[in-house]
Amino acid sequence: MVTTRSEHAPLIYLRPARGWIPLNLSALWAYRELIYFLTWRDIKVRYKQAVLGIGWAVLQPVFHMVIFTIIFGRLAGLKPDAGIPANLYPVFSFAALLPMQLFQGALQRASISLVQNANLLTKVYFPRLIIPLSAAAAGLVDFFFAFLVLVGLMLYYRVPFSWNLLWLLPLVLLALLAALAVGLWLSALNVQYRDVQQMVPFLVQAWMYVSPVAYSIDVIPAQGPWRMIYALNPMAGVIQGFRWALFGANPPDRILWVSVGVVAVLLVSGLYYFRHMERTFADMV
Repeated sequence: MVTTRSEHAPLIYLRPARGWIPLNLSALWAYRELIYFLTWRDIKVRYKQAVLGIGWAVLQPVFHMVIFTIIFGRLAGLKPDAGIPANLYPVFSFAALLPMQLFQGALQRASISLVQNANLLTKVYFPRLIIPLSAAAAGLVDFFFAFLVLVGLMLYYRVPFSWNLLWLLPLVLLALLAALAVGLWLSALNVQYRDVQQMVPFLVQAWMYVSPVAYSIDVIPAQGPWRMIYALNPMAGVIQGFRWALFGANPPDRILWVSVGVVAVLLVSGLYYFRHMERTFADMV
């Protein structure tokens, strides 16, 4: 039996987007369940058949903390921020490692997410922004378990808790947005140039050493433009904000606001570039 289209049935055309079109972020809400399932899938795949499982989320920052304490704290004699006792260097460095490793992991996963999900891109339609977004969000589980270790360290070293801890929530969000902002650029570029995925591990490693993780931001001269130039690294404001919220260290003030501005510029430009390149993903991936 042959069927024909009714005269009153709507005819829908699917065409690739052209030009610098609107972001249409409202579509993310319509596909919110897909974001959840892709995020949960990434978490399960990462620890599938791993003997230690989620324990790796704890071991990695703990291992780095031990190395930093021996090399930078003991041998190099680096000190925490002014007003923080020298014996708190282990928890001082661990507090910086948490947002830094959240940023590193989210950036690394987001930057290669489109290529890793090539089968989805070529078979079914959904907002492509969901892929790097879910890849970045998967790191929150690791962060949660590592944060429990930080709480234990603060109790062991008798670091007092304060209401400033509430600032950790927006600071975690800022670290994730920073990773997503850079990840949007790199993920779109990686579809065209596979050299990007070879560059990302070096990039995230170098980013840690140019951020105040093992050292205090006090080593950057406060006079002149140097500290404001240093604040162009968005993780500088995030890490200093973490230390201020946890230990009452130097307030991030202007550094944090510069970092917020940099993340906003990177995120908006990354969203538009990603949206602009979206129509080519299925053909090139």
